Amino acid sequence: MANQLPDLTVGIRSTLATLTLAALFATGCKESNTVQAKPENPQTWAPERLSSVSGVPAAEVEAKLKEKLNAPKPPKIDDDQWGHTKRLYQLYGQNALWLSSDGLHKTRTKALTDAILAANTDGMRMEDYPIGALAQAIATLKQTKTPTAEQLADADVWLTASYVALGEDLITGQIDPRTVAQAWHVDPEEENVDSALVRNLRYEHLDRALATMRPTDDDYLGLSKELQRWRVIVAKGGWQPVPAPSGNVKPGSKASPAVLSALRARLAAEGFTVSADSAQPAAATSATMYDRGLAGAVAAFQTRHSINVDSALGKETIDALNVPASYRLAEIAANMERYRWLPRSFGSRYIFVNVPAFHLEAYDSGQKVLEMKVIVGQEYEDKATPVFADSMETVVFRPYWNVPPAIAAKEIFPKGEAYMASNNMEVYNDGGQRAVRQRPGPKNALGFVKFLFPNDFNIYLHDTPNHELFNKDVRAFSHGCIRLEKPAELAQWVLGWPADKVEQSMRDGPDNRAVKIPHKIPVYITYFTTFINNGQLYFGNDLYNRDDKLVPQVMSGAMPSKETVDAVQALRRIASA
Repeated sequence: MANQLPDLTVGIRSTLATLTLAALFATGCKESNTVQAKPENPQTWAPERLSSVSGVPAAEVEAKLKEKLNAPKPPKIDDDQWGHTKRLYQLYGQNALWLSSDGLHKTRTKALTDAILAANTDGMRMEDYPIGALAQAIATLKQTKTPTAEQLADADVWLTASYVALGEDLITGQIDPRTVAQAWHVDPEEENVDSALVRNLRYEHLDRALATMRPTDDDYLGLSKELQRWRVIVAKGGWQPVPAPSGNVKPGSKASPAVLSALRARLAAEGFTVSADSAQPAAATSATMYDRGLAGAVAAFQTRHSINVDSALGKETIDALNVPASYRLAEIAANMERYRWLPRSFGSRYIFVNVPAFHLEAYDSGQKVLEMKVIVGQEYEDKATPVFADSMETVVFRPYWNVPPAIAAKEIFPKGEAYMASNNMEVYNDGGQRAVRQRPGPKNALGFVKFLFPNDFNIYLHDTPNHELFNKDVRAFSHGCIRLEKPAELAQWVLGWPADKVEQSMRDGPDNRAVKIPHKIPVYITYFTTFINNGQLYFGNDLYNRDDKLVPQVMSGAMPSKETVDAVQALRRIASA
């Protein structure tokens, strides 16, 4: 579990402090790496038709290029990346891609090395890239007045392979979600990598093209900024654990001075301000009083960590306070990786559900037009809500609830006919099988409307008769489908209907009435355990323990080793020379 992981060693803290405070990886602030404006016509650049490079006949360079591309893949370049690299050369007629008549194409080489260095702001594992070999190849050409064809070809191949590795990671992520138990079923669009690499390489301003390959929405940029802030927290040493108090400490009660002192330091380390208790004179405040000011800061902490807000020091709150800063930092990096698993464009109109945040947002032309609370699947393997994307096609007013066979067998039939009758259920023949369904009406588990986007998981959005559950902070109560706080408003938006028409269809219209949506709307069911809300970082509930395997895989991206920092420093110096 997260709170069992060790915090950073002093050596790594020192390295991270150097990395963060001296900005060793990046050539500028995050803003310089997130240009969203489209570069000019992508056909404005093409590799030069060279007769010679630094006095070396182009034919000799091309022969060496061919020799290297027919050889086994170089270190730190995997089979997939090597395949993309070779196809990129094929599409450009086996020409050198980073050379000009006088050696390296300086502007484009600098743009690529800057982009590799800036991958640190994405929390990416820098050790995955051939930084040392790339630095050596570039340095050799910069320090040699009469390079050989071997040296020229070597630098060109390292640059291309590095461009491919970085580009593919920005587009689809560094980690295959299937290898870390994420129940992630969104197509990573691997088949589009080749075309994206070719398209972006054609931009005259390669720095802008590289920037468009990473996610550019506000939430991703917000996580990147928080990544830098939390690196500073970790570099300063994080925090010491807060001792467990005896029992559940409520506002106004007494607690150990050691607990309260550690609590104040812990809250301050993350940036939570403890205000003075205006209800109690300063003279009356004691080192043993859990006063309202301290309790208010704890409530703010609970809100931002998706804990039931009661201002008390219970076990769940103490456990969350004692998760190491290094693990929280890696959680941010893990969720940036999850963003890279999603498509770069969600469409002009789409619905975005974040399961750990219990939250739905609807967007139109880049603007959020609707948001609401949701209830998601329970924390059991057969009830967890999966991650996937599909297109909403139909709205069904006053639906029947066709009880899934497994639920009917476990939860309905054993309760008998009296239970079914009291809940307006009926038995019917479903393809020769005895099945049960709930009739439309106020008791129907789907409420008065459901929203269908056909998928392999039989998941849909729907109304609910139990709206009191939306008052809960943690809302994992369903069998997997997603219950909506504002179903009528969503129906108005997806159909373009006025409120009175939707209301009439829900309350008095014909039963099980299916209405086709004018234009299909993409729906993204996602799983982000850290996220940005109103400009603030929130840590959500890891409902299904999916961080357990992902966080360790991104830890070195969040907190690079000294060796990685040294290698990046060397590349930065060489690229800037």
